[in-house]
Amino acid sequence: MSKSLRIVYMGTPEFAVEPLRHLVENGYNIVSVVTMPDKPIGRGQKMNMSAVKKYATSVGLPILQPESLKDQDFITTMESLDIDLGVVVAFKMLPKIIWDMPKYGTFNLHTSLLPDYRGAAPINWAVINGDIISGVTTFMLDSKIDTGDIIDSREVQITHEDNAGTLHDKLMIIGASLVEDSINMISQGDLKLKPQSEDSKMRPAPKIFKNDCKIDWNKDCIEINNLIRGLSPYPAAWSDFDAKYGDEFSMKIFNSTVEPANVKEGFGEVVTDGKNYLKVACSGGYISLNEVQVAGKKRMSIGDFLRGNKM
Repeated sequence: MSKSLRIVYMGTPEFAVEPLRHLVENGYNIVSVVTMPDKPIGRGQKMNMSAVKKYATSVGLPILQPESLKDQDFITTMESLDIDLGVVVAFKMLPKIIWDMPKYGTFNLHTSLLPDYRGAAPINWAVINGDIISGVTTFMLDSKIDTGDIIDSREVQITHEDNAGTLHDKLMIIGASLVEDSINMISQGDLKLKPQSEDSKMRPAPKIFKNDCKIDWNKDCIEINNLIRGLSPYPAAWSDFDAKYGDEFSMKIFNSTVEPANVKEGFGEVVTDGKNYLKVACSGGYISLNEVQVAGKKRMSIGDFLRGNKM
């Protein structure tokens, strides 16, 4: 029965492509895909399709791109689809008239082990906070954000080498199989929903802004390194530096290494041979910069950066 369910899939970025691909390749009945409208990008303002639309187009799935999810024409079209189940992966908040429309309701895939890390940036915050376990959760949508009853979850390990990008890819893969398993549980009547607890120890995952990404070199070196990992590759941690001959400049840092030590320099002071390494003193040791980027330049190794800039 699960593969005969009439499913509407809602998502936009690359993360949402893998679960959709998994469902299509395993024969599930996707009657429509809902994604964001095309947007102009770049200097030429060329119209760009979302990652989900590109994939849906390649396999011939019907696509809806409403400017507003409350638009009456969109609601009427959705009603005409006779939907059994809605599946949401990396999409914006739905109005009740949409998530409550399908026969079996609508569920969402969230990139944390709920109720921990409700919010917009759970992957980043898990790495920033130095967690060693993350995961994905499917839950039924309700009128609040990330609070609905839990269907199921899967765990994944965060290694010291992981950053937000590699954790994103791990969660994308296990999330695809969790979406399928959740659909099967719903269709087979094997659903045992678990209400989310409201523990005071739950950690939020708010949207990350530029000032959140600025490095405070007075902090512990492990905490700084976790910030760099948790913001790599996007939006990227950054710091201001002084050049030996020139003005102060900002630099994004994508990869770094902790060097525990009793530092003699002041926190934030740069130590470099000018050719091969650049490290910054902080509490508990040094942060050795491995991969960086300055405005107007591409990402590069610290060796390549130093060969073109005097520090």
